[in-house]
Amino acid sequence: SIINDQRRHRRASDGHRTAKQRSITMNLFMTLILTSIAIQSSWGFALTRTQGIQQDSYDPPKNRWTSRCYGCVYAKDLDMKSSVFQLHAAASSSMTNARAARDLIQSLVETKECFTTEEGAREFGEACALNVVYEDCFEPQPIVGKTPVTNHMLNKVAQRQGRGGFRVDRISDGNRACGFAWTWTYGYEEGLRGTTFVELNDNGEIQYVREIPEPIFKPGDLTLKFLRAVTEGAEPKPPKEFEQRDPTTASEMVDYLFNTVQGSSVDESMRCFDDKILYRDFNYEDILQGKDQVRKFIADFNFPGIEFRAERIDDGIDRCYFTWSVLLDGVPEEQAIKGISYYELDPISRKVSYVRDIPESAIKPPILGKLARQLRPGLGVFAGEILGSRKGGY
Repeated sequence: SIINDQRRHRRASDGHRTAKQRSITMNLFMTLILTSIAIQSSWGFALTRTQGIQQDSYDPPKNRWTSRCYGCVYAKDLDMKSSVFQLHAAASSSMTNARAARDLIQSLVETKECFTTEEGAREFGEACALNVVYEDCFEPQPIVGKTPVTNHMLNKVAQRQGRGGFRVDRISDGNRACGFAWTWTYGYEEGLRGTTFVELNDNGEIQYVREIPEPIFKPGDLTLKFLRAVTEGAEPKPPKEFEQRDPTTASEMVDYLFNTVQGSSVDESMRCFDDKILYRDFNYEDILQGKDQVRKFIADFNFPGIEFRAERIDDGIDRCYFTWSVLLDGVPEEQAIKGISYYELDPISRKVSYVRDIPESAIKPPILGKLARQLRPGLGVFAGEILGSRKGGY
């Protein structure tokens, strides 16, 4: 009996120690979790950088990075004591001003999540005019009309199969029109990039959209060789005379470069670029850095028989998106390749510091692009990149 009492007492003591150990272990575990959350809240979840005029942050509930230009965020989101912020605030007149197109697109894309949720897709449709034209350059034909565009947005959401997010990388500060660069994200990866241009009518409704995803296969200099072959034998045109100007807004700069200087002087074009220019053309894998590389690129595409015609230019002050088409001698205008470009001005020099060109595919839908979306609907590419590794959509 004494031995049995001792055994019961030992088991009770062991059970008490085990429960106490479990309690200590659980407390340690919870402490680690809370510490991790605190660290991530102060670092990972609110990771920001202040290079140029770009801000990037990670949004853990939506598992996505968001990237916005200072002119597109509110002052409370930034460190008001930062000399960098004060400098950029002084340089950007659009910092606190409401910009109808930009504000609408930020609401629809970032808040309503119109590309990844059904409710958001319907909200996008409600914001459209009855005669809206959605030129999705992944599709064979434009989508015309409020109801067809709403259905198109719903189809976009369904095709993602509930996988991944939609990150806005760079948005212009246009009032009547604006554009934005974007990236698909899924888990800890990011994939397909693209550009969208949106124009409003006088009632503030969306009346026109052009959207172009990046090509999965980037042909590089094969594009240049093809264009030169098509235009071989074209007669050179005499240089146009122009009056030199110093545009101070992004939209004025685009108009000056494409409607005044183009076809006249590569030197004058280069005068409008900042020394630290970055130039992304999605026909190529690598980004161009510095004036020397950009000069060679512009000179290579400056030959008889080719014209880059600017079509719709948003009214951005510091950043501007515009649509264009490439006209080639001997090729019907209705067969012209379409594209979207983005020009960003340096806040100090007011010269072009970043360019992003994206052309449509000649085949719609693109064969590789369609296959990638079917195999990996969350990313839209065959192999993703580490999430956050391409800040600003570089």
